[in-house]
Amino acid sequence: MILDIPDDLLDWRAKGFWLPEGEVPARMFAAARHSLFDGSFTWPLLVVRDSAVRANIATMAAYARRHGFSFAPHAKTTMAPTLLEAQLAAGAWGLTVATANQALVLRRLGVPRVLIANEVLDGTALGWLAAQAARGWEVTVQVDSVAGVEAVAAAGGLPVLIELGHPGGRTGCRTVAEVVAVAEAAASAPGVTLAGLTGYEGALPDAAAVDGFLATLIEATRAVARLLPPEVIVSAGGSAWFDRVIKALEGQWLDGHTVRALLRSGASVTHDEGFYRERTPFNREPGEGTLAPGLEMYAQVLSTPEPGLAIVGMGKRDAPFDEGLPVTSSGEVTKMNDHHTYVHSSGAAVGDVLRFGLSHPCTAFDKWRFIPVADDDDVVVDVLHTYF
Repeated sequence: MILDIPDDLLDWRAKGFWLPEGEVPARMFAAARHSLFDGSFTWPLLVVRDSAVRANIATMAAYARRHGFSFAPHAKTTMAPTLLEAQLAAGAWGLTVATANQALVLRRLGVPRVLIANEVLDGTALGWLAAQAARGWEVTVQVDSVAGVEAVAAAGGLPVLIELGHPGGRTGCRTVAEVVAVAEAAASAPGVTLAGLTGYEGALPDAAAVDGFLATLIEATRAVARLLPPEVIVSAGGSAWFDRVIKALEGQWLDGHTVRALLRSGASVTHDEGFYRERTPFNREPGEGTLAPGLEMYAQVLSTPEPGLAIVGMGKRDAPFDEGLPVTSSGEVTKMNDHHTYVHSSGAAVGDVLRFGLSHPCTAFDKWRFIPVADDDDVVVDVLHTYF
């Protein structure tokens, strides 16, 4: 075991698990090898498919390795220690998070190297991060302003990446000139180490926009090369355009420096049957690999109040809906309420348990504290616990 993963107790608070009395350690529950359908669970229930996530982790690790990239998958997708450990065991260089709280979780789990792909301005959190770094923990934050650099320095200093953004996007310097100004501030700030540059291309609309953004990231890196260390981190890569990131950043293109190109794609660990099924780069490059949907939801038909309409006991509290509604072979999902899903179906009957594929795993895991992991025979082989 790589990480120090607690064996949490399952009891009546574990949504989807039917444990009205008593408690049981999660590992003991998994060792009992329950079936998803033997009465040990109630509906709705989120399930991780073991074979899919194992294959996805291996595929992304091999893909990054094949192209000479380091891989620091985004932990915020799952915040599930067992999956994070599997990614590290497959060769991940480190793990990425979005907040100081998430970094705290990974520190307590024993993750040795963490990239916070976001600005951190809270002095309390920065002080703790700096203290942990002084004790040997490898943690890096992003900055996109001189004020951000000053906050990091005031807390005791940390390695930083200068973030490049784009118009209409979220954080990040909007111009190369701004990158230069922030990099110069970082290079001269006490305790601050300028480690490289970073950006996020995932919100851009098409390949041309992504390519243009990545070209600017390279231009900005070259513009501050005199300030950078011998080994430079240059990082990008959501789960929709990582092929373009590979094409742009692959190889050694910064004279006098070694470039550690760092990919951060996080949703690939479970993939999905909606947003990323349509947008995965492997659709454009099928020879590079394939990802399998690793998240499923099971829910029961509660009512068929009108011809062709089934009301299912699953809602926005249970399944993601922000990047597309769930899908089912039993009909078409047209709407969701807090605890109900509307399925237009001619065959679903009251009491049926339907399987749903999901879209956008990043807003699925945070709705569940415990998640059974099932093999291809629907036998539970593990229980994930999430830390959001």
